[in-house]
Amino acid sequence: MLSQYYTIKEDGTYEIIIQKSRFIGHVTRVQTEEEAQSFIQKIKKQHHTATHNCSAYMIGERDEIQKANDDGEPGGTAGIPMLEVLKQLELKNTVVVVTRYFGGIKLGAGGLIRAYGTTTSETIKQVGIVKGELMQGYHVTIDYPLLGKVENMIEHSNYIIDNKEYKEDVRLTIYVHIDELDEFKKSIINLTNDQAQFEIGQQKYVETSI
Repeated sequence: MLSQYYTIKEDGTYEIIIQKSRFIGHVTRVQTEEEAQSFIQKIKKQHHTATHNCSAYMIGERDEIQKANDDGEPGGTAGIPMLEVLKQLELKNTVVVVTRYFGGIKLGAGGLIRAYGTTTSETIKQVGIVKGELMQGYHVTIDYPLLGKVENMIEHSNYIIDNKEYKEDVRLTIYVHIDELDEFKKSIINLTNDQAQFEIGQQKYVETSI
């Protein structure tokens, strides 16, 4: 499993006018190539009167699947620049479609490359990027008087409190970066004078905006 990854925060669209042509970027997350193709076809159906619906996507833990499609634009002027943006940003499992409604002014190869690359970059900028990090869950049980100290420590750390259960004691579910496990346990032990009980939970990716 990857220790971390980057991807888009949410689905979204963004439109730019360049030399009277409308360029509309669409991005979404996918897990399979079938999902990517389905999204591309959906956008093509929505914008069936557009001049072009160019696309690019990267899928897989190691970016095993990488595809770019110029959809009628001169070879290498649309899909490849879009794919290059995904590569530069290291975005996992992301598909982008850029719809173009031709405005009557030809842009030339260089202009097209810039237009499709810029539309992709700006669309991703609008929806945002998240960093997913593999974290280990711990269930930590403490006495009520210790809760404030533990919460304060966690607030000023990279640890994340995911859940709190208030029973006879307080049971906190805390997620910790994989490379900080020993440091985390030592911190809790020192803070509580070894009065905390630990139980290992599940591992999961926790996403934060960047």
